[in-house]
Amino acid sequence: MVEKHNPLEQFEIQTLIPIRLGNLDISFTNSSAFMVLAVAAVAIIMILAVRPRASIPGRWQILAELSYEFIARLVSDNIGKDGRPYFSFIFTIFMFVLFGNFLGMLPYSFTFTSHIAVTLSMALVIFVLVTIIAFFKHGTRFFSFFLPAGVPIFLAPLMIVIEVISYFTRPFSLSIRLFANMMAGHTLLKVVGGFVFPLGILGFIPLAGLV
Repeated sequence: MVEKHNPLEQFEIQTLIPIRLGNLDISFTNSSAFMVLAVAAVAIIMILAVRPRASIPGRWQILAELSYEFIARLVSDNIGKDGRPYFSFIFTIFMFVLFGNFLGMLPYSFTFTSHIAVTLSMALVIFVLVTIIAFFKHGTRFFSFFLPAGVPIFLAPLMIVIEVISYFTRPFSLSIRLFANMMAGHTLLKVVGGFVFPLGILGFIPLAGLV
């Protein structure tokens, strides 16, 4: 009997260590485990990279420097010199998501970025921090962001509503984008991978007549 495989079963949350606080379930799951692994992987690579430097950089140092330079250039191009205080936070988020996606490519692993709960949590934290920093940095001028310059006065009420909705839906659109891309990509890999073995066997059938 042929065993059926559901391509969506790879996204199931499985409890590894059940933990309950009253009615609150804070169990340690496979998603939690791979988050810890992602953090540990980043920490280990950074620790190996900052060891006493040799005359010829090793692979870990090269990897760390390339990652550092990429994020530093990204922050500089988009924020400028004012972005330096936030570099560590942006670098941490980037490496966490990157290694989470890398770990998800391993067989029998779990991709925690394929769950909206994870991506939306990160997006909301970033959104709140950005809003607070922008308000303290610009004061009441922050609200001018919702009314672009040069807009006719009769369109101002409509533009304010549109800009406010656009601003507050941003974390949801960003979180859905990452979650949907990872879920769709891994589902497609699972479906295509399921045809590899059967098609490999069927590929020998035309050659059977030559024997």
